[in-house]
Amino acid sequence: MAPPGRTTSGNASAAPRPVPQDPAALVDALRDAIARPGDDSTDFDLNPAAAAEVAKMRPKSLRPAGVLVAIDVTGATPQLILTKRSSHLAHHPGQIAFPGGKQEEADADVSAAALREAREEIGLPFELPEVLGVLPAHETVTGFHVTPVIALVREPFTITPEPGEVEEVFRVPFSHVMTPEKYIIESRLWRGVRRHYFTVPYGPYYIWGATARMLRGLAGRMEAVAAIACGEEPVEDIGKRARRGASVADG
Repeated sequence: MAPPGRTTSGNASAAPRPVPQDPAALVDALRDAIARPGDDSTDFDLNPAAAAEVAKMRPKSLRPAGVLVAIDVTGATPQLILTKRSSHLAHHPGQIAFPGGKQEEADADVSAAALREAREEIGLPFELPEVLGVLPAHETVTGFHVTPVIALVREPFTITPEPGEVEEVFRVPFSHVMTPEKYIIESRLWRGVRRHYFTVPYGPYYIWGATARMLRGLAGRMEAVAAIACGEEPVEDIGKRARRGASVADG
């Protein structure tokens, strides 16, 4: 049961489906998840009632960016690599984020941007990640069109946080962020409008906002793949439910 003022975003009537732990099976599941049809997501998905006010806040143009959803399979269980931004940064200080950033002119595409930023931010060698594909882009309130790049890390590397940018690099069990029942919908006032957003806390780490929304989208895709494998009907994407005004607490 979610605390007062919060809403869980998983299907409470269904038992969580295990995420494949074997790298080969995980790759197959991820490729199937990436291949599923779906729309872009936004930071505004959970706020259909405030659509008119939210529309006024949207920037006129979006800047392309790429983030690396790096899944480390060098240990006993798959782990997601995340960063904690420096508390001294002007924008999003102390927040949890994927390695990544805006696409520069020298980047061939958003995947190249994500790989370059991961090398700069956490010391991940450019050639090490095995890129499996990309998810539909995510629009942020700060004016970025962010493409999640899904990749496996099969070899260990020396983590080197970028000084002044990254306070900490840490890992979260991939199964944790792929379990829809772990997600909570919270809200706060933003520019005078009540804004709802996803969170998926893990220990001392408060994962929320765009990072949590992109992860929740991947979790929904993985859940759908598992349901189909069991001969069941997949649950409708949570973003689609929210945009048509349905309750996001029902699945």
